[in-house]
Amino acid sequence: MTRYSRLTFTKLLISVLIGIAILIVTMLVCSLVGTKTISIKNLLSPNLSTIDAEIFYKIRLPKILLASIVGAALAVSGAVLQAILKNPLADPYILGISSGAGVGAMFASVTGLQFVFLGKSPIAIFAFIGAFATVWLVWTIGSLADKRSSNGLLLTGVVINTFFSAITMFMIAIAKSLTVHSTMIWLMGNISPENSTTITTMAILTVIATAVLIRLGPSLNLISFSSAQAKTIGIDVSRVRFLAFLITAFITSIAVSLSGLIGFVGLIVPHAVRLVWGADHRKLLPITAIAGAIFMVIADTVARTIVSPAQLPVGVLTALIGGPFFIVLLIRNSKRQNLL
Repeated sequence: MTRYSRLTFTKLLISVLIGIAILIVTMLVCSLVGTKTISIKNLLSPNLSTIDAEIFYKIRLPKILLASIVGAALAVSGAVLQAILKNPLADPYILGISSGAGVGAMFASVTGLQFVFLGKSPIAIFAFIGAFATVWLVWTIGSLADKRSSNGLLLTGVVINTFFSAITMFMIAIAKSLTVHSTMIWLMGNISPENSTTITTMAILTVIATAVLIRLGPSLNLISFSSAQAKTIGIDVSRVRFLAFLITAFITSIAVSLSGLIGFVGLIVPHAVRLVWGADHRKLLPITAIAGAIFMVIADTVARTIVSPAQLPVGVLTALIGGPFFIVLLIRNSKRQNLL
């Protein structure tokens, strides 16, 4: 059985504060980098109408803040899904949540819906609906297919991901090119500046969701090792799995609706954090959230500078990194189970 070192509030607080400090420095450095390099001297100037100030406060800062929140949400979701499904390859993208959002977004684009709800376009709203509806579909079918283990959920997610991707491609094929251009950019994963209300709301929801998941940390530790053993000490495994799945689905759906389809963040970051800090979810989840935020801020910065003055969708970059990473994990996991 995996041994978890004694974790105190002080140790956790120190780790989190160090992580937050690194995140702040990363965000500051990345906010100064781009097609136009921003001068700190101009930012500290009383005159906020300078070009540097306009770019920093209206474009770079909102974009980087949103990137950090999306990265944290996707990374935490991946860590939790790997625990409740007891599979190191689990990830919101692989489980079909992102493809469900894609179907919703394409539906809004193809039908030409035009309205604004809570400041968001039909594409963002239907992406959220599609992602969340997919979660319920995966949970329902997966539970019916295999009630005794989590394999049913994982396999159902993979199948639904493939099916919904096909539906998305079909809608792209029948739609007018002008109609789907902006949606195609969204499907590739594209973080755009959002207003302060959207960013604040997303940040609050992500922090609350992560806090609740951390409270479930001891249960997740036991479930990830043995559901049977967790049941013997009085843990309602089905309830914990459902609650954890519901929370991760909610924050993933919001993240995807704001940023598009950004894959493999929930796969890469939790594994990297686990290698350094261990598998105790009480510590793994908050550190993973911070690491996910750092990863996404850096990835977004690289994406908007590597082909400057053009911008590469950040989802393309994470897929280029995550694809080989997934193959390595798959081979390692197969060898461990003596399948190769």
